[in-house]
Amino acid sequence: MTAADPFARMGVRQTSHGGEIRVWSENATTIDLCLYDDKDPNWIVKTVPLTRDAASNVWTARTRSLTPGRRYTLRVDGPTGPDAPMNAFDPEIALLDPYSRGLVRSGREQWRSVVIDEEFNWNGVTKPQTPLDHTVIYEAHVKGLSKLNTRIPEHLRGTYAGLAHETSIGYLKGLGVTAVELLPVHAFVSEQRLQKQGLTNYWGYNTLGFFAPHNLYASRAAQAEGPGAVLREFKGMVKLLHEAGLEVILDVVYNHTAEEGRGGPTSSFRGIDNARYYRQTSRGDYIDVTGCGNSIDTATPAVSRMILDSLKYWANDVQIDGFRFDLAATLGRNEDNYFDHEHPLIKGIVDDPELAGVKMIAEPWDVGMGGWQTGNFPRGWSEWNDRFRDRMRKFWLRDIKSIRENGSPGDGVGMLATRIAGSSSTFAQARGPLASVNFVTAHDGFTLADLTAYNVKHNVGNGEANRDGSDNNMSYNHGIEGHTSSRTIESTRRRAMRNLMGTLLLSAGVPMITAGDEFGRSQKGNNNAYCHDSELTWLSWDRRTWQKDLWRTTQHLLRMRRENPALRPVRYGVFGERTPSASQMDWYDAAGESMSVSDWNSPENRTLIYVAASTPEHEDFNRILTVIHGVEAPERVTLPLHDDVSAYELLWDSAQDVPSAHQAPVPRFAPGQVVDVAPTSMQLYRAV
Repeated sequence: MTAADPFARMGVRQTSHGGEIRVWSENATTIDLCLYDDKDPNWIVKTVPLTRDAASNVWTARTRSLTPGRRYTLRVDGPTGPDAPMNAFDPEIALLDPYSRGLVRSGREQWRSVVIDEEFNWNGVTKPQTPLDHTVIYEAHVKGLSKLNTRIPEHLRGTYAGLAHETSIGYLKGLGVTAVELLPVHAFVSEQRLQKQGLTNYWGYNTLGFFAPHNLYASRAAQAEGPGAVLREFKGMVKLLHEAGLEVILDVVYNHTAEEGRGGPTSSFRGIDNARYYRQTSRGDYIDVTGCGNSIDTATPAVSRMILDSLKYWANDVQIDGFRFDLAATLGRNEDNYFDHEHPLIKGIVDDPELAGVKMIAEPWDVGMGGWQTGNFPRGWSEWNDRFRDRMRKFWLRDIKSIRENGSPGDGVGMLATRIAGSSSTFAQARGPLASVNFVTAHDGFTLADLTAYNVKHNVGNGEANRDGSDNNMSYNHGIEGHTSSRTIESTRRRAMRNLMGTLLLSAGVPMITAGDEFGRSQKGNNNAYCHDSELTWLSWDRRTWQKDLWRTTQHLLRMRRENPALRPVRYGVFGERTPSASQMDWYDAAGESMSVSDWNSPENRTLIYVAASTPEHEDFNRILTVIHGVEAPERVTLPLHDDVSAYELLWDSAQDVPSAHQAPVPRFAPGQVVDVAPTSMQLYRAV
């Protein structure tokens, strides 16, 4: 410890004097380190008292018995009762070290921390460092991605090693994504309520420890060998993905823990210093802004430091490329529980030099007062853009439903155009379009296929009488709920999927695809499948012809995005100025004329044409034209006369089941030429 950094070297470290453990607690009166027998995880062979540093409230002990492989816990005592209602000390409870690199179960509800040998040979493999404007995120579940893939050896399916298998990597590379974003892989447990129902927390948003990988995602061989082998398998996965040029982003849950509400299990933080780790009233009632029973108190400097230390461990020791922060608004709440975009943790995450170059993505909301904060994070952050999601769903689904039922969609194309161009109305000029992580679906909600097949959620199997999950899905079943034998409805749904995928991958911002959407995976209308560890949520590798066609469409769109920098602006353009790495946008109506104010706002105008021209900085000049038509009737549009454009080459038409990727010669059209556009469809051209 140094005066400048009292929180250095927290957790267990090996020193010349043996193993050293450092734990923070402001309100404890005693802390003991308990060391367990190598063979009997419940037999304490040694107890070592920790000594408190009064200035920092850091407790320290050293012992030569604290070596790699050793199981250990903490026992903490302190004031309780009416005079200390915010505390929850109980010296009889064995507690986990908050900085544990390895965890093992000891009995049904008992856990032990484990000292880890963290040596690993990276063999010179480094991070791909994909520029943000070239990044395409693939949100996936470690187990669900490979569990059913028979091309992977059975003992590796559903594991870290299965994700790193050449078959999995080949699939991701062949599709064209650049980063895999993994649902939580920090050690987690299922909530007590789910356990009583015989269900599990499949998604993993119930963290037990912020420094240890989840044991059950490792191969059985690694699990049997112990937490050190689990960590090596995890690092091996990262290494192989990096060798293939794929980045790894972790979905991290620092907003709450698996200790649930005051009646929940005590495994670590509550027993070490409940008053300082969790947000509470003076009466000891939890202030729950997460909806999960508790909220981590990031107004406590030592708690914020623990989160930063966790991030730095994963980013540097484990070589993780980025993080997506679940309910990130909770992390920015101050001592009065209000969100502050200047919060030291929110700023520190993007300013810390040890995290330089790491991608930081906020889910910019929680369920507390003032919890919706999209657009309000500082520079350096990207954010999930729920406004993009909702606008795309509305235009391609709910508006079509409204037109069928009422004759009008209710509004014009202006807000759609704003989202396509990078959501400048939401994100500050200095942040630019890459602040927006665009998505149409995520793990939470309907899949892409289900958006087009269900009007309402079907969550009865979750055990909550269909009460859970959002009712505001902006979906449309196109006439029949769920499965249908109608070829007309099936064709319309598939075109809607292509349109949604098209606007996602051809818009400014950072696109995120949910695993399985590229081939139309269904969850049978369940929009909250967090508790289903089954074929309902695992990716199927037995696909029908139309699913293979949709996969090829997604692959083609990703190639179009790579090859056309006009689709990937880094900055917002400024009218009358030349802004490097921005895209100049020119907007036209179906007649090829510049859009008027009434065109933008009229519900009758459902056809939009735009030309996007890059402003070269690192890549060659590029210009594209896109036609978006949101009416269930064909349209004839005039390709606009545009300066320096001699022809338009058709690159993609969403009316086609399969893209004409290898069509020769490429269809060419002259400026001013009239072309046919199919009902509810898109067309992409390269302007030359």
